[in-house]
Amino acid sequence: MNKNVAILATNGFEESELTSPKKAFEDAGATVHIVSPEKGEIKAWADGNWSKSYKVDKQLNEVSASDYDALMLPGGVINPDSLRTNEDALSFIKDFFKQKKPVSAICHGPWSLINAEVVEGRKMTSYHTIRKDLENAGANWVDQEVVTDQGFVTSRNPDDLPAFNKKIVEELREGKHERQHA
Repeated sequence: MNKNVAILATNGFEESELTSPKKAFEDAGATVHIVSPEKGEIKAWADGNWSKSYKVDKQLNEVSASDYDALMLPGGVINPDSLRTNEDALSFIKDFFKQKKPVSAICHGPWSLINAEVVEGRKMTSYHTIRKDLENAGANWVDQEVVTDQGFVTSRNPDDLPAFNKKIVEELREGKHERQHA
């Protein structure tokens, strides 16, 4: 599969929620870039503590949604909380929706989507603690391991990664979704 995927993350991302989808995309033949507002490396969070550092492939200010076929947002609490106040990150996210490309988010990842104003009217799920935030932003929140709404894929937590990974690869293969919208 000759497709390019951006994983947007910063310090404090949940390690398994970046590494597992990244491997799934790569195993399907996609090129995956870790895109971040930071340069150099970003630090993961795992089991309640800081974990390994991961190389940033592209700095956010060097890329655009046009460079990629899909966007994936890992969770963790620190990561999306930081990204949701970064105007460049929000513009990057919005552009994937405008271009009708697949977007996926897991756990707390949808927090950034609220600030990007792309959840209203969308069926989705997330980590249970941000359910009210999503509902208040107009999302139709459901408690399911993986939810797909016109190329927009969400999951609840690391336990959902097998189902999430299968679905995000399927959506990447399908490509643009004409009914994908913000």
